[in-house]
Amino acid sequence: MSKVITRLLLGTAIAAATVSAAAAQDKNVKIGVLTDLSGIYADLAGPGSTLAAQMAVEDSGLKAKGWTIDVISGDHQHKPDIGANLARQWFDREKMDMITDVPNSGVALAVNNVVKEKNGVYINSGGGTSDLTNAQCTPNTIHWTYDTYNLAYGTGTALTKAGGDSWFFLTADYAFGAALERDTTNALKAAGGKVTGSVKHPLNSSDFSSFLLQAQSSGAKVIGLANAGGDTSTTIKQAAEFGISKSQKLAALLLFLTDVKSMGLDLAQGLSFTETFYWDMNDDTRAFSKRFSERSKGAAPPTMVQAGVYSGTLHYLKALEALGGNPHDGAKIVAKMKDMPTDDKLFGKGSIQPNGRKIHPAYLFEVKKPSESKTPWDYYKLVATIPADQAFTPLDKSTCSLLKK
Repeated sequence: MSKVITRLLLGTAIAAATVSAAAAQDKNVKIGVLTDLSGIYADLAGPGSTLAAQMAVEDSGLKAKGWTIDVISGDHQHKPDIGANLARQWFDREKMDMITDVPNSGVALAVNNVVKEKNGVYINSGGGTSDLTNAQCTPNTIHWTYDTYNLAYGTGTALTKAGGDSWFFLTADYAFGAALERDTTNALKAAGGKVTGSVKHPLNSSDFSSFLLQAQSSGAKVIGLANAGGDTSTTIKQAAEFGISKSQKLAALLLFLTDVKSMGLDLAQGLSFTETFYWDMNDDTRAFSKRFSERSKGAAPPTMVQAGVYSGTLHYLKALEALGGNPHDGAKIVAKMKDMPTDDKLFGKGSIQPNGRKIHPAYLFEVKKPSESKTPWDYYKLVATIPADQAFTPLDKSTCSLLKK
């Protein structure tokens, strides 16, 4: 009997080892870019984010080493239920391994739960809410490019210390706007400022007149725009029509290169904002941006979000190669990504904290005057660099359950 048991145990061990070896050698990967393909954030993410993921796959060199890597894209339409359902279908039907981008914090949080349930990998570049690495953190999620804490403490603190010590918020009425107003309020109060009031507006609004009149009558020195994309551009355009920008400072808490293009330098000049990537920072960012623009048939250089999709996808593929194959175990892959220092030509050297927050420097920029812009897309001038260890929520302030208290 003991020999029979021994043979059974040996057979089981051999079978397990065979399965483990096969898993280690699996070189099939599916990446889903869940984005806004035709709506308010399509220019800053959208098709450009899909291209960025494809370029990361090419630059990884894994296809030449026998890997099969597919990139597909989907439109969440700014609806959390649609985004979550599409993510679930991808995992169940397409055998998806990793989801990236997701420019809408409400959708981002919904997808966050699905990815954890399916034990996939989630590299968020487009959604801003800092809750992804705080109360809603998971072992499957990495928040890559920026977040509302980063924006708030970069722009909010700088403007408050420069004399803008009273604020009124125009806030997009969804998760991103709420998180950005919250984090900016905390930042400006810490710098000695105060909030005189706020008003919420629907996503993708066309008429901000009533909201701007409330902000104007508040007497606040700074009107904080806790919105993004087309909403930010439209707000600034209509504020100029009301003459508000002459008497009160507008703070674009999240501004993209494509927003400046939409408004024009005459209108956007002097705006202060925080980003973690700009195409014209150095030779490496310029070289990548030239390739990106050529591939997108002369469109805009990559935005911060699109650069983050590239950088995050590249690090993900480096982790898979280090593992020797795709284990199709999201938590295991994310743990490996956290163990490895990050290093690419767009964001430089960095790291990933235990709560899933990717760490790299941030930059306080100001939009140039028309006379200062010498070439197409030459829109920003650097005001200050925020070191990586100061740019995001300190770990001792994070409420992520993954952290050992």
